[in-house]
Amino acid sequence: MKGNEAIGEGAVRAGCRYFFGYPITPQSELTHYLARRLPEVGGLYLQAESEVASINMVYGASGAGARVMTSSSGPGISLMQEGLSFLAGAELPCVVVNMMRGGPGLGNIAPSQADYFQATKGGGHGDYRLIVLAPNSVQEILDLTGKAFELADYYRNPVMVMADGIMAQMMEPVELKNEAQAEIQAKPWAASGMIDHPGSKRIINSCFVIPEEMEAVNIRLKEKYTQILFNEQDSEGYLLEDAEIVLVAFGTVSRICRAVVEKARQLGIPAGLFRPVTLWPFPAEELKRTTGKAKCFLSVEMNMGQMVEDIQLAISGKAPVYHYGRLGGMVPVARDVLQEVQKLYSGGVVK
Repeated sequence: MKGNEAIGEGAVRAGCRYFFGYPITPQSELTHYLARRLPEVGGLYLQAESEVASINMVYGASGAGARVMTSSSGPGISLMQEGLSFLAGAELPCVVVNMMRGGPGLGNIAPSQADYFQATKGGGHGDYRLIVLAPNSVQEILDLTGKAFELADYYRNPVMVMADGIMAQMMEPVELKNEAQAEIQAKPWAASGMIDHPGSKRIINSCFVIPEEMEAVNIRLKEKYTQILFNEQDSEGYLLEDAEIVLVAFGTVSRICRAVVEKARQLGIPAGLFRPVTLWPFPAEELKRTTGKAKCFLSVEMNMGQMVEDIQLAISGKAPVYHYGRLGGMVPVARDVLQEVQKLYSGGVVK
């Protein structure tokens, strides 16, 4: 399957029956796929007039208890920020897909990872967090899409699946599990109508005019985010046991870095790879465990180094953190990343 199509199929198999969105390259195949697929399972696909409209339609459907999603790329995700803050403030579950492309501004349709700050540091107004998942294969795209809906419902929080234009367009074989209906837990908080719940008044709201009430909401949200931070950190390591140079990369770039690590090993350089699967919560606890042997870390990203500060915070200054990146839709080449690794090794950084 193509990555975009795998997200759509993963959503359907996870019980998603509503999609509101607006086409934008490089994720338009996802909207095409769901426009055909959702009616086959009794669902609804609706192309909204804008990304602002689509995220607010998501708010309404989620408030009524539905499993619902939207998707876009950089400029469209920017337009959704107010709605995402409203969803987080009202504690409404949903899944948002961002297939990142080059920017800032209108940019281009080439792959990028420059929306890391936007996704992991909030993006919209107020104190809130999104759970952010970063797949690195089409199989993982499908699997993590299903997990995203489960996490969204469990924590009553928006979840973002964040990849890039390469992941969106590439095709790989996937294993589809059985099509049994996803088990969706009851949502006693949902505003699903007095007919279904006579005498039960349910209100979905994020407006608290009295400051003390708004503070109480924020404290409750902070407690939830602390629980997520403790429970949901996820990562993958490769040849880390004796690694003195640790490459840190997510998504497409992690695949490139895996090849770099293998080549570096052939040259006698003790390199390893750490891949965050959750960008928030950032898997700091697992990364800390690499600091015993590691002499330095190299963050490889398709941006100006947006993940570097999370790495620095995780390792508490126990080793220097360097960065290699390509910008504006350019993709790092394994040969060039290997040269950076060789510079660090031959320059005495790891000696």
